[in-house]
Parts: sequence; C-alpha cells; structure tokens
Amino acid sequence: MSVLTLVRGRRDHLVNLMQSLNAQTHLPNELVIAWMQPEAHAALPDVGFPVRHVFVEGEALPLARARNAAVEAASNEGLVFLDVDCIASPRLIERYRQALTEKAALYIGEVHYLAAGAAPYSSHNELDFAALFEQGERHPARPAIDEHEIRPEPNHGNLWGLSFALMKDNHRRAGGMDEGYIGYGGEETDYAWRLHAADVALYWVGGALAWHQHHAVYAPPWPHFEAIIDNARRFHARWGRWCMEYWLDQFANAGAIDWSPTATAIGILRYPAFDEIERARLPASARFG
Repeated sequence: MSVLTLVRGRRDHLVNLMQSLNAQTHLPNELVIAWMQPEAHAALPDVGFPVRHVFVEGEALPLARARNAAVEAASNEGLVFLDVDCIASPRLIERYRQALTEKAALYIGEVHYLAAGAAPYSSHNELDFAALFEQGERHPARPAIDEHEIRPEPNHGNLWGLSFALMKDNHRRAGGMDEGYIGYGGEETDYAWRLHAADVALYWVGGALAWHQHHAVYAPPWPHFEAIIDNARRFHARWGRWCMEYWLDQFANAGAIDWSPTATAIGILRYPAFDEIERARLPASARFG
C-alpha cells in the first residue's frame, strides 16, 4: 500500500498526517509526497516506512498532474490518496487494504471535520485519537457508515477527493487524471466519471476514517473563481453535465456569472473585488463552505 499526498505549504498539517500514518494498525509500505513547490519541508518526522519525494512544477495548483506523478512514483499496486489536511484514524490503511484485497474497486472513507484550534496531541505529545473521535464532525451531506460496512455508492459524482483508495491498474485503465484541469476544482469529479466509464465500481468503506484539519474557507470560493469556471466548462464539454454546481450557484447568486443547472454555458458577468474576497472568508468556527 502506497499513500499519496500533495503538498504546497501546510507543513504542520503534513507533520500530523505523517504521525497518524506512523500510528496505523497496518503501516503503509511507503508515503509518496508530490511537492507542488520547489523544495521539501525541512525536519519532517521520522516514520517507520519509506518516504518518496516527487516535485511537480506549476504556479497554479497542478493537482491532476501531481496526483498522476505520485502514482507513477509509487512502488506498490494499492494506492491510498490522502489529502495533506487529513489525519488518518488508526485503522484507515488496514480497512482500505482489506477492501482492495477482497475486490479491486474505488473506495472512499468517511472524513470528519475539526474546528480551528483543535488539539490533536495529548500532553505526552502523542496523537490523541480519543479526542479526535470526539471532536470530529461529520459533513452534513455525507452518510454515516458502520465501521465494518462496505456500502455501494451508485453515483460516482460523490467521489470524495480527501480520502480514497484504488489499484494502480484501475487508475491507468481510466487514463489517470486529466491534466488539462488547472488550478482548484473539477479534476476529481472528472476522474470519478473516467473510472465509472472504465467499469470501476465505487464503494464507501467503514472504519477508514480521517479527520480534516481546519484551514480558511471562503463562501463563495472567490480565490478559485477563474479556475472553477474554466474547469467547470472543461467538464461540461466532456460529459454534458455540470460539476461543482454548489459553487457555481453561489457565484450566480452573487451576480458574478450567468448560469443555471440547465444552462449549456457559463457567462462571466464580473470578477470579484478584493474586499469582496476578504468578506467571503468564513469565521474560524466554520468547518464547511
């Protein structure tokens, strides 16, 4: 099992992710870090598995290219994509490994969200998993899964890019991620439908819980306005449907775009002003955008 994560900044989050992987009931065989920055962070934790580094150029977030590069650098067939903002619960690798051993498919685990200031460590400087289980909050749009359950998910559009697992062969059979998606948004949903077209079934897997570490959230997500519009157009041109409708609806309600769920195009009416972007930043208590 290779764990793959993408990093730009967020050193503290990466340290917490690495510590959580080192506390697994079944250690990963390696961690592959795709750096979307010129250099790796210094003084990362010592862990009980190899850590590979791959560097991906691109000023705009090259998320699809970085994921593909991480897959090619991975030395194992089982792949776990884990966002750098995540802390893995102790059985996450074990549960993904069990699921992939039983059936090669696409699996997604639950992700619970932590508030700003949540303290993942105990007084002994060890990850406090009891506190994390207590503090994490389920996303209201996601189902509750029993820890021993594997549940079919009929809608590949529900792929959760924060935490998922599949076999390298299925990633390649689907053509990998489309590197034409530049910046934030859309590439994971496109990837999900490419996997669907390749007949790779989607399942929820219980017990593979991760906690999402807090970072700034914007509603509407103005910092990614142009990338979301460009990537939504690319997705619609390929699939004849929209992705990121929730965000597009926020932009439309703010009078920035001419769009509806039945539209065949997006018209840009205006761009956000700097103060408008700042006002959209949600308070530290907000976990969902």
